[in-house]
Amino acid sequence: MVEWKIPSLKKYVARCENKNEKDLEIVASEWMKVCAENKIDYELEWLGVPIIQTAEDIVLMQELIFKLQPDFIIETGIAHGGSLIYYASLLEILKKGTVIGIDIDIRKHNRKVIEAHPMFKRIEIIEGSSIDKKTIEKIKKIVGKKLKVIVCLDSNHTKDHVLKELELYKEFIQPGYYFVVFDMNTSQLAEMGVCDKTYLNNGPKEAVNEFLKNNKEFEIDIEFNKLYLSTSEDGYLRRLK
Repeated sequence: MVEWKIPSLKKYVARCENKNEKDLEIVASEWMKVCAENKIDYELEWLGVPIIQTAEDIVLMQELIFKLQPDFIIETGIAHGGSLIYYASLLEILKKGTVIGIDIDIRKHNRKVIEAHPMFKRIEIIEGSSIDKKTIEKIKKIVGKKLKVIVCLDSNHTKDHVLKELELYKEFIQPGYYFVVFDMNTSQLAEMGVCDKTYLNNGPKEAVNEFLKNNKEFEIDIEFNKLYLSTSEDGYLRRLK
């Protein structure tokens, strides 16, 4: 299978090398708060299906998927299915790959739309808990020995659950590939009063911090928070070895 290889043009782009990161972080934090208050992330659709993501993460995931051209993208947490359709459409352009979506409760109206969508041909759906051993075994049967995998975590956002997901799904990620942990700003939003208080110091960011302490083979790649508006604070998690 032919992979797309496009020469980088970054050296020709007039980017700012000395960004005012402090101001960017302050403005981004305030913007995230206002967006959460008004549920702005719920306004977007991808090919007709609601996709609950920030505009930045939509663009950044395109960069990541094109860069790695994975065999599989695993996503925990389906919601309405917009992210599944989005990832599948990018894989369709690349003419390779499958999206595996996992959710503990796939509602009939969402499943109906997902299964009727033209991009469903690149999607596999598993209904069950993302941390259930049966679910993991089903994923292993689908993935087989192909380990060019990106894992996106976007289901239960409590610290314990996300930490369990990180530990269970790290085996699918080979060096150079990524975890994308969404909603790492949940605890911050809870502190601001625009998110359930149960997430205060109890969200994905806290899970990632603990995970990184015990898994030195992973690091945060700050390249994937270019606009400071990703819900994956600081960037995505890359496996080094």
